[in-house]
Amino acid sequence: MPRPRVVRAFSAGGVVFRLPTVLRVIEANAETAPASTSALAGVEVVLVGYLRDETWTLPKGTPKDGETVEETALREVREETGIQARIVGDLGSIQYSFGRRGVRYDKEVRHFLMEATGGDVSLHDAEYDEARWFELTEAARRLTYANETEVVRRAETLIGRLLAGGER
Repeated sequence: MPRPRVVRAFSAGGVVFRLPTVLRVIEANAETAPASTSALAGVEVVLVGYLRDETWTLPKGTPKDGETVEETALREVREETGIQARIVGDLGSIQYSFGRRGVRYDKEVRHFLMEATGGDVSLHDAEYDEARWFELTEAARRLTYANETEVVRRAETLIGRLLAGGER
C-alpha cells in the first residue's frame, strides 16, 4: 500500500475576547478600571461552529500572498466572526495532523490574543454556521479540540495579567 502524500499547512487565528459589559461601562467613564484577576468573571470569547454536530473551534485560516502572520490572523477573525479586533498578545502555536482524501496534512496554527474593537457576530461569513460569544470558562468547555482548549487556557492567563496590569 502506498504511503499517503504529506502536505505541510499553516494557519493563523486567535482568541478574541471582550470584557463584561459592566467593565466596559466603567472603563468608558473612568480614568482607570478596577483590575484584578476576579475581573475574568464574565470575560467572553468568540467561537465559530457547525450546528449540525455542535463542533466549536477558534477562528483561523490560511495566509494570502504577501500577508504577514498577524494580518492573516486579523483577517480570518474578521471574516469568520464578523468581529474587528486588535492583537494584544501571542499565544503560540499548536500542531496536529489529519487525513483527507488520501492526503495527510501536518498543520501548524499560530494563535494570537485579540481584543474586540468592533463589529458584530451577525456579520460572520458563510464558512461556519454560527459565530457566538461564550463566557471564557464555557468557551473552554465547548471547544471540540483539546489543543484549542489549551490555547484558551493560555489566553485566560494572559487576559488576567493584562487586566491586573491595566496594559490594554
